[in-house]
Amino acid sequence: MLTIAEDSVLESFEMAEAENKLPKKVVDNRRTIYSSQKLGLPKDVFWGEPVLYDFGEARIGKYHKGLIQPELYRAPEALFNMEWSSSVDIWSVATLMWDLLENRQLFNAVDGNGESLATHHIAEMVAYLGLPPSEYIHRSETTDKVFDKNGHSKGAGGVIIPPLSLDGESKRLFLDFIKSMLGWLSEKRKKASELLKEPWLNVEMS
Repeated sequence: MLTIAEDSVLESFEMAEAENKLPKKVVDNRRTIYSSQKLGLPKDVFWGEPVLYDFGEARIGKYHKGLIQPELYRAPEALFNMEWSSSVDIWSVATLMWDLLENRQLFNAVDGNGESLATHHIAEMVAYLGLPPSEYIHRSETTDKVFDKNGHSKGAGGVIIPPLSLDGESKRLFLDFIKSMLGWLSEKRKKASELLKEPWLNVEMS
């Protein structure tokens, strides 16, 4: 979650709601459900500071199962209903860092018609990471919906890999850093303590 550092974003939001009231459903005298009003971008295109939130979703223990994380930051093991651990957070941080540095999302998870599809999300992962190893495909019964018995993708095509604004050595170090956080096999993603030693992070901090 990012804070809002510019008042104009909220002022525009209030004005839009005043001029074009969206439908709402009154459930009872204590609860009303409102339709979502789109939040505009800051004038300088920059949001505020990143903050931790949603502690109600925190889990105790090493391994869990079930659907978690915002869609565009969701790790593949969560998509396939596999057992997951704290490495899903490493995946999320990598995708968030891409969004912040490139000002565009790494994953869109929508098809050509703008429909949100898990199969397209996975197709994007294949485009970036290559096909998953066979041992990964056998970890879940749901993988056969997008991969055939030979491990080839049955997902959507036409995935466009976004260009990177960085160049030279900085680009190489950043890509190495991100690649160490994104991977089909969660146990092979680097841990937070290991990431602190990565060259790109230390160059940026120096």
